[in-house]
Amino acid sequence: MTPIRLEASLHHVFCRHAPLNYGPRFAPLGRGWHKHAVRILYHLPLSPYSRKVRLALAEKRIPFDLRVERVWERRAEFLTINPACTVPVLQEENGFCIIDSYAICEYLDEAYPDMPLLGRSLGERAEIRRLVAWFDGKFHFEVGRNLLFEKQMKQLMGRGNPDAGAIRAGYANLRPHLDYLGWLAETRPWLGGNALSLADLAAAAHLSALDYLGDVDWALNDAAKDWYARVKSRPSFRPLLQDRISGLIPPEHYADLDF
Repeated sequence: MTPIRLEASLHHVFCRHAPLNYGPRFAPLGRGWHKHAVRILYHLPLSPYSRKVRLALAEKRIPFDLRVERVWERRAEFLTINPACTVPVLQEENGFCIIDSYAICEYLDEAYPDMPLLGRSLGERAEIRRLVAWFDGKFHFEVGRNLLFEKQMKQLMGRGNPDAGAIRAGYANLRPHLDYLGWLAETRPWLGGNALSLADLAAAAHLSALDYLGDVDWALNDAAKDWYARVKSRPSFRPLLQDRISGLIPPEHYADLDF
């Protein structure tokens, strides 16, 4: 068997951005497809990018089925859909596939404009996009990659033991990010402005994955904690709070709406 090179980064596994030449495509539908096919989201339960899409679909009340895709297995059928072998991938009922969490969320806001998540005015849309990029990029590289990848994904992918230095850096970086999130929550009704937006969903997706591991010290910032309690009390968040990973039990407060 040809050895497979696995990137030592949660970013590559969970797919913030797939390579640009792997855009939306029609995937092979197979003999089992029929006119009653359902919308499918290929995901990993602790992928913050998958969680962001799950929240967006739920907020828009778009029905879908979840399918766990163990990307490190490089399943041939999945590779025909996404040669980058990353999640999330959304497959529409007609077989049309959208790859990359941000591309999926943009697609959803255009295809299903009720309950807009990217704002209405140009200013709102610019600010929401900025904050989504902050959490999907800066927060992930400074916090999520150092905690979620090192503690959960690294051994699963056969990349060795967790790096204690990276974990310490992740914890140290978490505090200023919570402070920034708390400042946003104190100065605005929601992170991106007057209404819940993709900025809130992106931030909550990343933090919820870390919270499952018990890695978020909510005592560091009361405003951030209060904002997160508001988000996780929404009906769209309930399926995430019900997630359970075999061999990995979340802390008691994970599913507690009142912490």
